[in-house]
Amino acid sequence: MPSTPTLTLISHKLCPYVQRAVIALKEKQVDYRRIDIDLAAKPKWFLALSPLGKTPVLRVDHDVVFESAVICEYLEDTVGPALHPADALQRAKHRAWIEFASATLNAIWSFYTARDESAYAAAAAVLADRFHQLEKALGDGSYFSGDSFSLVDAAFAPVFRYFDVFDPVSGIDFLADAPKLRAWRTALAQRPSVQSAVSDDYPALLTEFVIRQNGVLGGRLLAASPVLPRYSAAA
Repeated sequence: MPSTPTLTLISHKLCPYVQRAVIALKEKQVDYRRIDIDLAAKPKWFLALSPLGKTPVLRVDHDVVFESAVICEYLEDTVGPALHPADALQRAKHRAWIEFASATLNAIWSFYTARDESAYAAAAAVLADRFHQLEKALGDGSYFSGDSFSLVDAAFAPVFRYFDVFDPVSGIDFLADAPKLRAWRTALAQRPSVQSAVSDDYPALLTEFVIRQNGVLGGRLLAASPVLPRYSAAA
């Protein structure tokens, strides 16, 4: 029988795409080693491994798989339990919503980097529209596919995690009119794989990182709970 490969995840403490891969690994109960790097000072050995210079990167013995969606698909192909639907059409739809999660992360970046109130409001409107579309796509049950946890859930858990830090100061309740999203967010936050996908200091690190962006949201975070920036990173 073929031997089980040794897996090493090259990661970054704030990267939401790393969280997707970690959640999938933990849901599948795969043994792996995690190495966190500083994306503001990328080691030469990492740049030799990552063609795009981004995290996550998964070392599989002496081979390398990069990009979170591809890493999750590799795990899906090689390790159970399945986190994609068995039906081909439903599987394709799930992959499409994972792409939607990536678009939502891009909208979140625009939101927390907005430098003036006009840009802040515009970015918030884009985010609100994303959540409105997502609310309409959800059915019944705790997760995206009802009661079955899937890779779509792994993709959106990092999205909602941002708002644990943002909500107290943003001045916007993005989920006020989205009861299904609120329930989904709560269910994901209670999932052990989601809880353990980040370190205990994640909220403080994220707060410091957003403050460094010198945007509207960073100013509000600094005013609410001043912290001294101490972690050089890029999310």
